[in-house]
Amino acid sequence: MRVENFEVVITGAGPSGAVAAALLRKQGHQVLVLEKETFPRFSIGESLLPQTMVYLEEAGMLRDVVEAGFQFKNGASFSWRGKTTEFDFRDKFSEGWGTTYQVQRGRFDKVLADAAQRMGAEVRYRHEVIAVDVSGPPKLTVKSDTGESYEVHCKLILDASGFARLLPRLLDLERPSAFPVRQAYFTHVEDRINPKGGFDRNKIRVAVHPEHQDVWYWLIPFSDGRCSLGVVAEAAFLDRYQGDEMTKLKTLVNEDPTLKDLLANAVWDTPARTLRGYSSNVKHLNAKGYALLGNAGEFLDPVFSSGVTIALTSASLAAKCAHRELTFETVDWNADFAVPLKRGVDAFRAFVESWYAGGFQKIIFHPAPSPDIRRMICAILAGYAWDLKNPYVAEPKRRLSVLEQVCAQA
Repeated sequence: MRVENFEVVITGAGPSGAVAAALLRKQGHQVLVLEKETFPRFSIGESLLPQTMVYLEEAGMLRDVVEAGFQFKNGASFSWRGKTTEFDFRDKFSEGWGTTYQVQRGRFDKVLADAAQRMGAEVRYRHEVIAVDVSGPPKLTVKSDTGESYEVHCKLILDASGFARLLPRLLDLERPSAFPVRQAYFTHVEDRINPKGGFDRNKIRVAVHPEHQDVWYWLIPFSDGRCSLGVVAEAAFLDRYQGDEMTKLKTLVNEDPTLKDLLANAVWDTPARTLRGYSSNVKHLNAKGYALLGNAGEFLDPVFSSGVTIALTSASLAAKCAHRELTFETVDWNADFAVPLKRGVDAFRAFVESWYAGGFQKIIFHPAPSPDIRRMICAILAGYAWDLKNPYVAEPKRRLSVLEQVCAQA
């Protein structure tokens, strides 16, 4: 069997893999990216958060994204029972970017992967990793696009395989998530939303079901008159509905009067898809010879669009550790990668838990919010979940619990 050698092998050419590859190439390292699919390909996670712009800039990819012409985004709008509240990400507690983009992921991911290639990373599409050995120096067995098998030896594997969760599956790292099993139905539509109706295409719209506070919808406008549309609920709730994915999605959309009105003229021209039981966890995020990036390690929930932000944060942290290890420094991956990454993930988790329990709705729809606290919450909604100067990052559960109680008494 043919054997090849690289310093770093990255499994998956999605956002975390492409950004990690670019960062390592900027440091002069030899990088191979193995992607089992062909790009562009469909994916969700289309509403970016401003924190991601920091990492795109760091990786030298910002110009590529800006010139791609994606939909500008400056905030989020939440609606429930006829009430609406908006967050402008430019008015936030944390320093940094306050704007970003809403992207068709197939095109966005291809832009990043092309940029990584331009910077010298070797990207191989339709090359599938079928076995991994990390008992010594890492080895991967790969099946190429022609069906040929070959072996790659390296010093480090970064798993950026997303929901495929390559290393967690092959190395038995998966651990059940603490979240209930939830499911999403989603599609893309030509939305034909009346531009004079006050709908802001610069914001993601999150709608809470009028009767079920733990059921919610996303509406993500794109720059071409289309949008991503989805609904999320516990799988058992969605199982009550009859029909295929598209029928169920349309039925649920029509149960929200505001959303039904917004999409009254929409053209439903793309088959709906489903994703079930997507929340995930692992025994550990790193060990000798490998680290897990983004969704390959842990995925919480799509409600606050945190997935790509967590993915790019993990890529940035891992690239720094990898560079130090490859230049023969002593690296504590747990202290310098896993612990800081989980700090932000845990902040997001507290907000997700509060959302599904209904407490967060009481906070954001409060009629007289504190401007200072609102800016702190806005910073986390903008992705700045690693800013320990923000009390809602430093002590997310306690702070949210107190705030929920105060808002409930109002």
